[in-house]
Amino acid sequence: MKKLLLVFAVFAIAFNVNAQIETPQPSPFSKVEQKVGLTDVSIEYSRPNMRGRTIFGDLVPYGKLWRTGANKNTMITFSDDVTVEGKELKAGSYAIFVTPSEKSWEVVFYSNTENWGTPSEWDDTKVAAKVTAEVYPIPMKIETFTISFDDLTSESANIGLMWENAYVGVKFDVPTDKSVTNAIDKIMAGPGADDYYAAARYYLESDKDIDTAVKWIDRAIDMTKDQPRFWWLRQQALIHAKAGNKDKAIEAAKASMAGAKEAKNDGYVKMNMESLKEWGAM
Repeated sequence: MKKLLLVFAVFAIAFNVNAQIETPQPSPFSKVEQKVGLTDVSIEYSRPNMRGRTIFGDLVPYGKLWRTGANKNTMITFSDDVTVEGKELKAGSYAIFVTPSEKSWEVVFYSNTENWGTPSEWDDTKVAAKVTAEVYPIPMKIETFTISFDDLTSESANIGLMWENAYVGVKFDVPTDKSVTNAIDKIMAGPGADDYYAAARYYLESDKDIDTAVKWIDRAIDMTKDQPRFWWLRQQALIHAKAGNKDKAIEAAKASMAGAKEAKNDGYVKMNMESLKEWGAM
């Protein structure tokens, strides 16, 4: 009896030791984070491999709901309200499920994110948005299922879904212009030099009203004339050039270049020299 108990004890110890051994997961977890404009977006998912298998139409059947990865359902989180392929989607976290076909995928953003795989009981009231995206064939095999953020702009990006030889891009738009414009409108009741500069630069880069940008950048420069900033003067030159005020653009560029030389910033010296040549001042 004592020998039998000893054998059991040995096996129990061996089991506990083995249970503490960590091994690689066949579909490792991944988290991708991206700031799009002013919106934070993250995706958490598990990444299966092909391992010699045919994926779409076989391992992942056409016409059936797929968890968009492996293990726990794939989850995406938006910090702001967005639109996905034109459909409104509130800030928050969503599971991403797809129903693939050969030419297109139906992509669903589902408000219950706590499913291991697909929901045991589907609830249409939890479908926050449903869109259709085209499948693009790619010329090489992608071994590991991959989700990426592609075609980034300050206003939008694509959720890229890629595996085997298929790529699907789901476009979403973020409220960058609305957020920045609201902030500008709010703070312009009592703006400082930094506010005028930031607003003017945004208007320049977003191709908004250039005359307003001129007023704001000139105000910013005037408020800091005792300690001129060469990088601000550079923006003043660009804004006046776009507004057609060539003489003012040249004056600002020369002042910016002088400040950059003093600061030993070769990059700004070069940019200003190139602009002055373009505007016929050198």
